[in-house]
Amino acid sequence: MSGRGESFDRLKKMAGEHSDKAGGLVDKAAEAAKKATGGKYDDKIDKGADAATDYLRKQGGGGDEGDGGGGRKKP
Repeated sequence: MSGRGESFDRLKKMAGEHSDKAGGLVDKAAEAAKKATGGKYDDKIDKGADAATDYLRKQGGGGDEGDGGGGRKKP
């Protein structure tokens, strides 16, 4: 029954390796949520999207906040 945990670990690894693309998906999801709620929860959606983007940036940069903001690993 490790399927769910294993899938989550793979998702985290892929998000860390491609944090720039994952960040774009977070933005798209936030915009869709704003549209679906008619703007009623924009502040909460923005806060959640910012937290998710920060997490992805930290994962992609190995926790280094001085990575230029792109979250990409340097060669």
